[in-house]
This record gives sequence, structure tokens and C-alpha cells, in this order.
Amino acid sequence: MTEYTIIIEDAGSNFAAFAPDVPGCVAAADTIEETRQLMQEALALHLEMLREMGEPVPAPHARAAVVHVAS
Repeated sequence: MTEYTIIIEDAGSNFAAFAPDVPGCVAAADTIEETRQLMQEALALHLEMLREMGEPVPAPHARAAVVHVAS
């Protein structure tokens, strides 16, 4: 199983996600958990489509971290 980093953003009225290593693969939903789940499904389908089309599947390289900064 391959692990991809996703970024989930608060879009105001919902949440939106994308994977830095997989351009064009996005998801949006009302909650963070629903967005995460939809993004997982979207990635699986996106990668399957790439394989079926004979396109290269991008390797995961991105990492995410949270840092605390004094405000």
C-alpha cells in the first residue's frame, strides 16, 4: 500500500483537499473526516485511471508537518 500526503483546507462553507504529488486529484465535503475519506477514494480511482491509460503513477514525495509560531 502506498501512502500519499493530502492537504485539507477550510474553504469557508466546506473543506477541500488535494494531494501535492497527484496534480488534478481533489475532493471536497462538509466535514474533515468526510473530505479525507472522499480524497482517499479519489486517489484510488485517479491512480487506477492512470494505470489503465498507461500513464506513469506519481511516486509520493511530499510530507507535511505542523509547526508552532509565536503570534
